[in-house]
This record gives sequence, C-alpha cells and structure tokens, in this order.
Amino acid sequence: MNYQGSYGFFAMLDRMQYINRWGLMRNNRVENIKEHSFDVAVIAHALAVIHNNEFPEPSKVDEFKVLAYALYHDCTEIITGDLPTPIKYRNETIKQAYKEVEHEAAERLSSLLPSMMQDEYMELLDPAYEGEDGQMVKRLVKAADRIAAYIKCMTEEASGNTEFTSAKKTILETIDNIRLPEVDYFMEKFVPSYGFTLDELNSRKREDNI
Repeated sequence: MNYQGSYGFFAMLDRMQYINRWGLMRNNRVENIKEHSFDVAVIAHALAVIHNNEFPEPSKVDEFKVLAYALYHDCTEIITGDLPTPIKYRNETIKQAYKEVEHEAAERLSSLLPSMMQDEYMELLDPAYEGEDGQMVKRLVKAADRIAAYIKCMTEEASGNTEFTSAKKTILETIDNIRLPEVDYFMEKFVPSYGFTLDELNSRKREDNI
C-alpha cells in the first residue's frame, strides 16, 4: 500500500531527539527532551501510584492522565527550544511572555493533526489543570520533572563532572519545597538506587526476593 502522509504531528514529535537540554552546561552525556520526557512520564506515573495507594487525600488522581500529561510536558520545545530555567523564571514578565510563546507553539503543533484530534491533543500540549484534581496532577508532573533533573545531576556528578554540583543542590531544595509525601517517598525509596552499579542493582533485587 502506498501511504502518503498528510499530517506531520507525530513526525514533529520525533524531532524532540534533536533538542538537547542543559545547553549552558558541560555534559558528559548529552540529554535530549525526548528521553527526558520518558523519564518524567515514568516518575510522574509512579508518584501518582504512590499517591493513590499511600497518600490518597484529598482525593485520588487518574494515574494515566498524569502519565500522559508528563509525557507531553515539553513537546512545545520542538518549536521554542529548551530555554534555561534561570532565564525562563527570571521574573514574572518573562514567565508570562514565555507562557504565551508556549501556547502559540502548542496551537501550531496541534494544527498538524486532523481536526477531530486537535482539541484532545491541545489539552496535552497546553493543559488547563482545572480544579483541585487538575492542580494535583500539575504538582505531580512538576515534581517528576524536578526529580528527573536531580537524577541527571546525580549521574553527571558520579561520572566526575562537577559542573552539575551546584545545580544538584538547588534542584534538591526545590524538591524539598514541593512538600508532597509521595515525592519524599520516591526520593527515599527509589532515587538512591540510580547511583548503584548493575551488580548492586541485581544483588538488591535478589535480597528483596529472599
């Protein structure tokens, strides 16, 4: 069958692999926003599962909604690029201006879909996060983004790169200030193992199965 594609949305998403993060810093291993988005989605989903099973107050969240929002949280950077956090949040004027740019980027991306899909994907690309449930989803996605950044700093530091030492400390402070028990749970139970060797990970698994 001869396929002639009319819509470029998913081909554009594939180009996330060409947008690198941490552009102002020396990286021992370059990280792009495509792999970062996967990491954030995995962590955000885990936070939602922990929330629902251990800390369900004030209400449970839709785990797969959290997963989807996290997976798409940086897609607009295909158009805007990865603006360093210190610049993005330097002051309220820049912050609001960047939000408008992100919204326009989301509209541009969603226009690459058939009309019957555009509204649903626009919500993923530029979420409204309405109501109490929506705000909890937003907090979990944001927390996952911070945790993923912290893990990146850990791995760079472990490889001998001191460039990320200060960023690691600053990001940890932002994680502590989130003040969600599910975040503290993940940081305590899962994050330290990112520093383990493969043998240590396998050994720990065997210990758990005894």
